[in-house]
Amino acid sequence: MASVEVTEEADPSGPSGYAAARLRLLQEEPRSGPPRRSALAGITDGWVGELFRTAARESGVRSAALIAVGGYGRGELSPRSDLDLLLLHDGSSSAAVSALADRVWYPVWDLGIALDHSVRTPGEARKVAADDLKVHLGLLDARHVAGDLGLTTALRTTVLADWRNQAVKRLPELRELGTERAERAGELQYLLEPDLKEARGGLRDATALRAVAASWVADAPREGLTEARRTLLDVRDALHLTTGRATDRLALQEQDQVAAALGLLDADVLLRKVYEAGRTLSYASDVTWREVERVLRSRSVRPRLKALLGGRPAPDRTPLADGVVEQDGEAVLARTAKPERDAVLPLRAAAAAAQAGLPVNLHAVRQLAKVCPQLPVPWPAEAREELVTLLGAGEPAVPVWEALEAEGLVTRLLPDWERVRCRPQRNPVHTWTVDRHLVEAAVQAARFTRRVGRPDLLLVAALLHDIGKGWPGDHSVAGETIARDMAARIGFEAADVTVLATLVRHHLLLVETATRRDLDDPATVRSVADAVGSASTLELLHALTEADARATGPAAWSSWRASLVADLVKRVGAVLAGEAPADPEPAALTAAQERLAVEAHRTGGPALALRSREEGDAGLGVELSIAVPDQPGVLPAVAGVLAMHRLTVRTAEVRSVEPPLEGAAPVLLLDWRVAAAYGELPEASRLRADLVRALDGSLDLASRLAEREKAYAARSRRRAPAPPPRVTVAPTASRHATVLEVRAQDAPGLLHRIGRALDATGVRVRSAHVSTLGASAVDAFYVTGAKGDPLGADEAAQIAREVAKALGD
Repeated sequence: MASVEVTEEADPSGPSGYAAARLRLLQEEPRSGPPRRSALAGITDGWVGELFRTAARESGVRSAALIAVGGYGRGELSPRSDLDLLLLHDGSSSAAVSALADRVWYPVWDLGIALDHSVRTPGEARKVAADDLKVHLGLLDARHVAGDLGLTTALRTTVLADWRNQAVKRLPELRELGTERAERAGELQYLLEPDLKEARGGLRDATALRAVAASWVADAPREGLTEARRTLLDVRDALHLTTGRATDRLALQEQDQVAAALGLLDADVLLRKVYEAGRTLSYASDVTWREVERVLRSRSVRPRLKALLGGRPAPDRTPLADGVVEQDGEAVLARTAKPERDAVLPLRAAAAAAQAGLPVNLHAVRQLAKVCPQLPVPWPAEAREELVTLLGAGEPAVPVWEALEAEGLVTRLLPDWERVRCRPQRNPVHTWTVDRHLVEAAVQAARFTRRVGRPDLLLVAALLHDIGKGWPGDHSVAGETIARDMAARIGFEAADVTVLATLVRHHLLLVETATRRDLDDPATVRSVADAVGSASTLELLHALTEADARATGPAAWSSWRASLVADLVKRVGAVLAGEAPADPEPAALTAAQERLAVEAHRTGGPALALRSREEGDAGLGVELSIAVPDQPGVLPAVAGVLAMHRLTVRTAEVRSVEPPLEGAAPVLLLDWRVAAAYGELPEASRLRADLVRALDGSLDLASRLAEREKAYAARSRRRAPAPPPRVTVAPTASRHATVLEVRAQDAPGLLHRIGRALDATGVRVRSAHVSTLGASAVDAFYVTGAKGDPLGADEAAQIAREVAKALGD
């Protein structure tokens, strides 16, 4: 039974004395963590205990007890925690007990403290626990506060005996409860706004591990559990004090204040501590539930085997690799293994386990971490090969890697890994922390090993591509240097080290160029070819690009992006094979484009055509062609109308063409690729009608889009403040136009606002390449002067400043 000290601060004479003592305790900064939680439980015991004793005397109830359950029973009261109380009685006088309960509950409510209460006999408590798993869990932490100690002791004994006797039924139910909770709340160690209690790896899982231990079926690995639990409770305490609310969700806007309250440098340090705690609890849960499953399975099988064989059968041990065998569904060390002499054994065991789709036994990993010698630097060839084999196993490599990391083996093998371990990524497009993203990228890369000539370099590049995120500056630049050192450490030859460094340095090159640059411009293709250097490196970079994007999150890859990257790779491959990229020539008009141009000339207004096509993960794609008589304001008008109809622009090309009619004035032809955000396309007639009104000024696009932006801002009010927009000039990106790159917070009508700003400067937009990653938009605009020539350096810089100012207003 847990004990909680009743401190001298407790004043049980009345609610005002308790409230004052509670306030003093919560305002004492030197007293925090477990001492403060225990003291808060102590003064609360003193107060509610005196309430109970006074009420019991006045009501004449003798055989009753006041019991703290759940978190209060464990003495883990946070500043805004509920009080979980059970009034246990023998059933002899229900009316008197009801009056007793009212005299305890109402003063608690009067102070505004949340109360989870129940009044039951021992039999009723036992029955409710049998029917409700959550009630049973709360009673496992029952702690006597006041009244008849014998009632409390008897209930605790009975509840614990029931829990152990029913373990075969209850533990699978408890595991299922945790699984359902994780599906709802996600994984604590990866969430930007984690729920400290409900998420997988949170406080609920810590409580579940205590319950498993109480069943005597299995015990959790204890190393680090107490500290992980304390970390999460300390963060929750600071969150309660900072917000003044009983909340368990660590929202973005609260994180800096919570970090300051805990004496931490910033919100990233806070999240990293939370992630480390969540990872410890998640790993302990995995190990524990695996052991529970093994024990329960053996209990169901053993009686039948004993009857057949007349004794306990020896477990099967199937060889997996030198020094590694399979036993009971896990990879364990063979009896002949000599870990104290075998520096490669940790990697060999991990590779064998992953290839067999097995977890590594906890005790085996700990023994490897404890007694195996350090690998020499550079690694021997066998160690490098085992690392590649581990990474090439795909999805089964993840739990094996987590086991190695939990016991410190990963950072011992690769010391630079420490900087990315549990490092948060603030961009919401990312699903994982930096380190887990790297492992997931290797998992994805394992699918593409048949596409490349050097699968070993692909897998290791995937593991290292973001290694620079633990260092200041551009992570690709920093990562190139670190990757060189790590690749040499792993034992690659000098030429391979250079390839790996190149892959890390340019791992974003293909997707950024394909989505933000004009692929018809020879300068674009030539710059990529110069950076990559060889066809074999291009092949690896293509596979790495897809693996990285797929491991980032669902928003980072689509069939549209895949087609653009494949087109770029084809063009770059031709250059690397010796073909010179030809200067782009104006493409001949298609029959459909000619019809649109003629219609625009004859009507004096816009003509358009749209065609839909499925684009896999990207949803419904739309090809939109518009012809309109040449006039100012076309780009912002079209962009605004599309935004109004909830069409997301991906690419836009604008050119001036002459209709195939004698004496016809030039018209602007716009070819757009857009996506229907909600799967439904607007009618072409509605788009044309709105575009006509936008061009003649009768449709107030600015006001309509402002309404959408206001609604969008209201939905996004809980987000951290966005950085200001940034507009830069890419001086060498094209020989035929000036490239302006705009980085800004994505919002409805952003392209319309950019178009208005560019239109105000008098430049002509030749093409636009739009890319949205999470909440960030990165758009590139190819612009020329009135005569179609690139802008001068000074003029381009001035226009960039004007556009940035317009977006910031």
